[in-house]
Amino acid sequence: MISLEHYLAVGAALFGIGLVGFLTRRNLITTFLCAEMMLQGVVLNFLAFGYFHGHIGGQVFALVIVTVAACEAGLALALFLTMYRRGHSLDTGEWQSLREEGIPATTDTEPLPRPKPEPDYPQLTPAGARPSPTAEESARV
Repeated sequence: MISLEHYLAVGAALFGIGLVGFLTRRNLITTFLCAEMMLQGVVLNFLAFGYFHGHIGGQVFALVIVTVAACEAGLALALFLTMYRRGHSLDTGEWQSLREEGIPATTDTEPLPRPKPEPDYPQLTPAGARPSPTAEESARV
């Protein structure tokens, strides 16, 4: 039989994974998916408490949380579209472009590091038979 502690452990794991993802990622889609994962962990805990204690309050809270999550998903989609249309990027550092006119920009994150260009390595001759020396090369020898 699955006990209350099993449900609470799974709910806490969902919330913890979502929290780590929310705090470490800079992509808006990943950030909002992690927020949804945290909400689902909370919903699972409310449902487990309601079921094991024979009280309907957990189910009511779960219904409210699912409703809030659906509204959040709609707002997130609108923000994703707005951000991508303006800057062709979904980096959270680009939130500054959505502020009102006349409000100064704040720096809340460091810019993403640029990829390092590959160094110019010398080009080696293709493997195979040694090419015959040119007239200049044979005169130097």
